[in-house]
Amino acid sequence: MVTERLTLSGELLDHQTLSKVLDILNFHGVGFRIRKFTVGEFSDKPTLIVLQLRAPDVATMRRALQACEEHGASFNMNEVELAVADMDGVLPEDFHSTTNFTTHILIGSDWVEVENLEMDCGIRVWQEGEKWRAETCAMHRARKGDRFVVGYEGVRVLPLEEEQRDDDEFRFMSNEVSSERPKRRMIAHAAEQMKRARTEGKKILFVGGPAIVHSGSAPILARLIEGAWIDILFAGNALAAHDIEANMLGTSLGVDLQTGGGNPHGHTHHLRAINRVRRAGSIRKAVEEGLITGGAMYTAVKRGIPFVLCGSIRDDGPLPDVITDNVVAQDTMRQYIGGVGVCLMVATTLHSVATGNILPASVKTYCVDSDADTVIKLTDRGTHQAVGLVTDCEFFLKELVGCLDAPSS
Repeated sequence: MVTERLTLSGELLDHQTLSKVLDILNFHGVGFRIRKFTVGEFSDKPTLIVLQLRAPDVATMRRALQACEEHGASFNMNEVELAVADMDGVLPEDFHSTTNFTTHILIGSDWVEVENLEMDCGIRVWQEGEKWRAETCAMHRARKGDRFVVGYEGVRVLPLEEEQRDDDEFRFMSNEVSSERPKRRMIAHAAEQMKRARTEGKKILFVGGPAIVHSGSAPILARLIEGAWIDILFAGNALAAHDIEANMLGTSLGVDLQTGGGNPHGHTHHLRAINRVRRAGSIRKAVEEGLITGGAMYTAVKRGIPFVLCGSIRDDGPLPDVITDNVVAQDTMRQYIGGVGVCLMVATTLHSVATGNILPASVKTYCVDSDADTVIKLTDRGTHQAVGLVTDCEFFLKELVGCLDAPSS
């Protein structure tokens, strides 16, 4: 389907302009939805109407819009302008900077959908035979000779409300962040979306922080992985290190997970766990050698689900699986985004924002943290589709498992 926005302004009601335009659209088989309708209350204030149009192809859309021109309809169907990158790692000046909403470009008299949606990238285009293709391209991945869209002509972005049009409840929940919202209902909604994603063959991505282990919730995370409710795991050095520490030594940051008490020299436990895994060579090899016998990372290895551990400047060790080059870490995360239908972000600000930056807006995203600032930062940085749930991770994970075990409503 081809989408376009059409604007009408003037004495539209007195002259039945809107009625005439809608008749034209119906005649050409163009669907419409009224996006804005502002009635001019005084003679110097014209009525303004904005329509979102949908047509089966570009030719049909052009014919309908041209027929509407005589009634003062304004629209823009100019093709995109392209520029060639003149060096590696640098986009052309005035490159079009992307959002994470569904995007199409008009090129070769056809609307082409932009692949691998991601915010803050350029749009790289190329031809395969007579067919044009387009995809987002991070700045560091630009190569000399690549063609990129510049400016805003010929670019159409689907509004967020269109991304969420099949789920009014999700759209309502993503409108605000508060600790006083109905948590159980929101968690039940996340569980239903996970069930739906699994039925539709889409992936579920889990992004987790070390508080999951500190709170004693790592066994619940392992249960979700074991039950095939998680297909991909993103985290940092800390979640994996403390999960392994808990399995090897029964502590997390030196705190006994059974009694809540400290241990002599417990502050060194996570270092000893990391050291043992480094000697083995990887988390997988440590599992194979019997050094790790349980926990979330153990279950991920046994289930064969991919995990990406992205490092930071404060990491101890780190574990041998941690990617310490952040650009490489970003690119590795990008490899697993395709096909994701639901993303759960639990108790991590850094990795939630990093993941949100590369997620399409169509992905149902739930951000859970005991601190509202984490959720606010995520949406402030462009992940507007995220549903924010201000609660502790243990409550969320326990309730989620219960909802997943219950039959679908």
